[in-house]
Amino acid sequence: MKIAMLAPIAWRTPPRHYGPWELVTHLLTEALVERGVDVTLFATLDSLTSATLDGVVPAPYSEDPAIDAKVWEYRHLSHLFAQAARFDLIHNQADFPAHAFAPLVDTPVVTTIHGFSSDRILPMYAPYQDRVHYVAISDADRHSALRYAATIHHGIPLDDFRFDATGSDDLLFFGRLHPDKGAAEAIAAARATGRALNLYGIVQDQGYYDRAVAPALDDRIRYHGAVGGEARVAALGRARALLHLINFDEPFGLSVIEAMACGTPVIATRRGSMPELIEDGVTGFLVDTPAEAVAAIDRAGEIDRAACRRAVAERFSVARMADDYIALYRRILG
Repeated sequence: MKIAMLAPIAWRTPPRHYGPWELVTHLLTEALVERGVDVTLFATLDSLTSATLDGVVPAPYSEDPAIDAKVWEYRHLSHLFAQAARFDLIHNQADFPAHAFAPLVDTPVVTTIHGFSSDRILPMYAPYQDRVHYVAISDADRHSALRYAATIHHGIPLDDFRFDATGSDDLLFFGRLHPDKGAAEAIAAARATGRALNLYGIVQDQGYYDRAVAPALDDRIRYHGAVGGEARVAALGRARALLHLINFDEPFGLSVIEAMACGTPVIATRRGSMPELIEDGVTGFLVDTPAEAVAAIDRAGEIDRAACRRAVAERFSVARMADDYIALYRRILG
């Protein structure tokens, strides 16, 4: 089986810090190679992989201002689809622009939809559903107008996330600084309980950060920026709970399962995929109001941190994700 894996070019694969789509692409690619699948990864040329790396984009457009996103994205797509006949299947991780090329080749195409943002993108999905096999990353993210080949939850390499059996008294926010992700709600909940809060993540909306986050920072509400590697793992494990008080229907949420892998329970708004990821009262709490979030923080000590890690091992391993995709590829290829 020869697979062409199409990565996004916003960030390197794997990303240095932020880049959830690139991270999932990397994890799946490496797991497929381990299973003996012949994978060619089409990604930025600074990417790191045990697969065969192919590409024309010198650097990620989010890191190099000389890279025009639209220009290089289409160069990236053309480079892959010109070689489509070399592959048994193309796995697109780079959103809907690839669909424009799909009818021009005979090679089957799988698209993992990393979040269906709005009906405005439907014209680049609905007309292609006889040609492209769509994968949802949660049942909550399925759109009623589309047919799906499967729902496949993301997986993570459990061994990369060290278990912290004790955590700390501090609370954690881990994600983009953007109204969707609920940093302001996390700050309000932490203050209501008198607990310290550590915030990690890129500033995606500078106005929101300046308005809702920066004025709240003090010796107990601390913003640390983006973090990777060992510092990321330590931050995820060293908390009483992860506050994920989102204001949108999140399609998945890698930080949720990463925190649970480290033993940290998650307190999340009951929206989007959160009920699929969190078992209420076992690996965290699902809440509907700020008052419920505050009450959940007080109850976080009731959660067995080992149960959080077990849930990730049983349901969200990268091995399970890879096996699910291989089964899908085989089904498509007959």
